[in-house]
Amino acid sequence: MKDTGMASAAEQMAANLSWGALGKATDLRQRIFFTIGLLIVYRLGTYIPVPGIDGQALREFMSGVSAGLGGILNMFTGGAISRMGIFALGIMPYISASIIVQLLAAMVPALEQLKKEGEQGRKKMNQYTRYGTVALALFQAWGIAVSLEAGDLAHDPGLFFKLSVVVTLVGGTMFLMWLGEQITARGIGNGTSLIIFVGIVAEIPAALAQFFSQGRSGAISPGVIIGVIVMVVVVIAFVVFMERALRKIHIQYPRRQVGMKIYDGGSSHLPVKVNPAGVIPAIFASSLLLLPTTIAAFSGQGTGPVMSTILAYFGPGQPLYLLFFTSMIVFFAYFYTFNVSFKVDDVAENLKNQNGFVPGIRPGKKTEEYLEYVVNRVLVLGAAYLAFVCLLPEIIRHQLSIPFYFGGTSVLIVVSVTMDTINQIQSHLLAHQYEGLIEKSQLRGRKRSGAKTPTRR
Repeated sequence: MKDTGMASAAEQMAANLSWGALGKATDLRQRIFFTIGLLIVYRLGTYIPVPGIDGQALREFMSGVSAGLGGILNMFTGGAISRMGIFALGIMPYISASIIVQLLAAMVPALEQLKKEGEQGRKKMNQYTRYGTVALALFQAWGIAVSLEAGDLAHDPGLFFKLSVVVTLVGGTMFLMWLGEQITARGIGNGTSLIIFVGIVAEIPAALAQFFSQGRSGAISPGVIIGVIVMVVVVIAFVVFMERALRKIHIQYPRRQVGMKIYDGGSSHLPVKVNPAGVIPAIFASSLLLLPTTIAAFSGQGTGPVMSTILAYFGPGQPLYLLFFTSMIVFFAYFYTFNVSFKVDDVAENLKNQNGFVPGIRPGKKTEEYLEYVVNRVLVLGAAYLAFVCLLPEIIRHQLSIPFYFGGTSVLIVVSVTMDTINQIQSHLLAHQYEGLIEKSQLRGRKRSGAKTPTRR
């Protein structure tokens, strides 16, 4: 009877979960304010310019490249690159370093062993990622400094200007990396994803205003505007549907004897998401595409023949760009799922330890093979969905010559990060209500024990 009462209370608590409970959950409120505070610091930093930049020349230059590559860079840096702010490199070197470290961990036995060492190994891997971030940021910052000089965007060109740009940009990236880690640890949601999310959301009003103003001036037909709005709504609905889609694997638990009692074996489901990797493959693929072209975007006329060829073939909307983007998304969808988000060997081992088994499949190696088979098949759909969502707007934007950057990656990031953050807030609220429920039951227990009537056990 007691179990039924607790179950019904838990169900009632979940049903009554509302945003009104936010006022009572002080810890959650502090986490949300902390996150918002750090994100405001990030946004302010995008407006602080790098020293020695000719602002007027930079504005003229960026207006010329805003539609193509500069638009993608702008999206991922929250507009910082168009203003050449201290956060102009954004968080992308950190993401690129994470990719490299994870790829190496899958190939180098020493690093693979490090991953299995629990918390200590994870700290060591994070340390390597930070070193990688510094190296990549130094390389990209030097490239941008040289390119700014080549594009006549510096007031006083020379070694001092280059060094000041490098120090400022690398410092900005390292500060952003620290900011993201603080949000993840002491705030709500994934810090790195939220920094990219806020950067994209902050640029949306200006992009929409430009889009509609071009519609009024007749540069874009009303049909195209309506079509784009409808497409955005459909893509958002499709992303929400696919992110919630699951493949359930039936798990059976055997009968067990505890003392003189025999408990019936239960059954449950192991949920496998259609897209277990989430938005990570799209971010990874985008960051790899940006690595060689960040420098090329600023070099202007100073690009060499190699960079000119890369830009010609790997420019947004070009067939090779689309092919490379698709293959990278598919690769990272599989790589990230099997190495991070759904490690089949760990799942099979956990099931074996809990005496759970898939009906008709032997525990251990056979279960691992079966899970790998299922996840491989599910990921065909998941990777195809990611590639479709990321490429459709790219192709349409290129075909219709929409004058600002409108990408599926940005839609995917915004929707996925919003869903993930809301889920985290709800689980915090649920945990808070659950704690309240336990406190009430303890208080009732104390009242009963303090009464004159003897308590029954």
